[in-house]
Amino acid sequence: ARRSPGSKEPPQENGVIQSTQGLYSSTSPPASDDEPFSTYFEEKVPIPEDVTQMFSFRKLWAFTGPGFLMSIAYLDPGNIESDLQSGAKAGFKLLWVLLGATIIGLLLQRLAARLGVVTGMHLAEVCNRQYPTVPRIILWLMVELAIIGSDMQEVIGCAIAFNLLSMGRIPLWGGVLITIIDTFVFLFLDKYGLRKLEAFFGFLITIMAVSFGYEYVMVRPDQGELLKGMFLPYCENCDSAQMEQAVGIVGAVIMPHNIYLHSALVKSRQIDRGNKKEVKEANKYYFIESTIALFISFLINVFVVAVFAEAFYDKTNIEVNAKCNASGSPHTDLFPLDNSTLQVDIFKGGVVLGCFFGPAALYIWAIGILAAGQSSTMTGTYSGQFVMEGFLNLRWSRFARVLLTRSIAIFPTLLVAIFQDVQHLTGMNDFLNVLQSMQLPFALIPILTFTSLTSIMDDFANGLVWKIGGGVVILVVCAINMYFVVVYVTSLNSVALYVLVALLCIAYLSFVCYLAWQCLIALGVSCLDVSCLGNRVSNNCHAVFIEEQPAYDT
Repeated sequence: ARRSPGSKEPPQENGVIQSTQGLYSSTSPPASDDEPFSTYFEEKVPIPEDVTQMFSFRKLWAFTGPGFLMSIAYLDPGNIESDLQSGAKAGFKLLWVLLGATIIGLLLQRLAARLGVVTGMHLAEVCNRQYPTVPRIILWLMVELAIIGSDMQEVIGCAIAFNLLSMGRIPLWGGVLITIIDTFVFLFLDKYGLRKLEAFFGFLITIMAVSFGYEYVMVRPDQGELLKGMFLPYCENCDSAQMEQAVGIVGAVIMPHNIYLHSALVKSRQIDRGNKKEVKEANKYYFIESTIALFISFLINVFVVAVFAEAFYDKTNIEVNAKCNASGSPHTDLFPLDNSTLQVDIFKGGVVLGCFFGPAALYIWAIGILAAGQSSTMTGTYSGQFVMEGFLNLRWSRFARVLLTRSIAIFPTLLVAIFQDVQHLTGMNDFLNVLQSMQLPFALIPILTFTSLTSIMDDFANGLVWKIGGGVVILVVCAINMYFVVVYVTSLNSVALYVLVALLCIAYLSFVCYLAWQCLIALGVSCLDVSCLGNRVSNNCHAVFIEEQPAYDT
């Protein structure tokens, strides 16, 4: 039973039994040569045939690309700011949290890649076909909010980099406008070939590695303390500020829109999805590539944490003020003459590096932030296109889709840039982190749901270990991020806001419970399916997706 992209009613043929809660039917990808529109997939990268080897570097190179584009979300300005704050507030003590969050992120990205490879569709397209209309629209809105929040951080990160590089001559709003223009230019690089576009992203990652690696070599962190902080899961003498920072690390690393993005990027290779051997091989090489890409992103994040842990941990404002005054920095007034602990963000981080290690450190820092912001802005735009096309089944021209997805995030960003000073953006960044944390269930629950279904994944559905492990991981990640949200809300100290948040939480938790209910049924908890209550002894009564058919076109 197949369901067409625009169909509203589930298929009724071949004996498919439905429940009133929804339908999870077998899913067939649209044929690649019949796709009515394209963004990233105007060409497919061919995979060389090499049947004589268990592992082929030529094949790994052919599959290399999507994982590195996905890894850029682990290097966006929001992550860099989280890294430097972690180092300044807790030293090396929270590196193990960063390592754990990256490993969890890798496992979640594996699920996303497998969904795209096996079905030939990305997560938004599968959601469009499997969820009823109302949940589908709500899900789309929630994911769009996450993309907007991430995009605002990325564009403002670029604007801050332009401000630092120009010594304040380019205002924040000017940097936003420049970022808008150059993002449109860079996004059309795929017209010159998909591999050239992927090479450009690799070049930006290299700039980040060299820039932040330079800072690392210059500061020369204590390697013993670094390794201790990375592999000993303990935080000695940590208070609530360090604990909140640990939660913030997890929230910054695992981003909801990146799950949707990765499931789409893997469609760019020529894979015969009717051949299970090829699908299995693609899953293997994509996982290896993702592991390498996230290892590199982890090293870059470690560079940033280590620099600020070694140079600025336990520093006070008065110490930094004196150093900046002695170096002739024009930003001395950023640091009041008191003994409170230094508070840094992306902008202040560049300033203090310039005060302590010279102007070169400031400019190299700004170049790294610019590369991080520019690359993540581009991948964020791709995420927006994939999500909108998948959920809404758009048939617009390429330029119209790019313009719409950019405008949704750019207008609020431009307003913030015009009315907010570059030196006072930390509060907004905290709010955007909370916004993205709240959207995590709307990516993690669907990806576990659909990759656990044999009606969609056939032989590649999650086994018992992955079902249980994935469920536990998603529960822990969501709980950690909800704690982050609660901490932020309680710091607002406003009764009116508390009431508003309480009302929103009721609606929010109701929808999360709906998705979780559907997910538990997918994981095999058939007693939750009310359509099965009257027929418990029937072997056919297993969840809301009764008839399981292969996801392959044969």
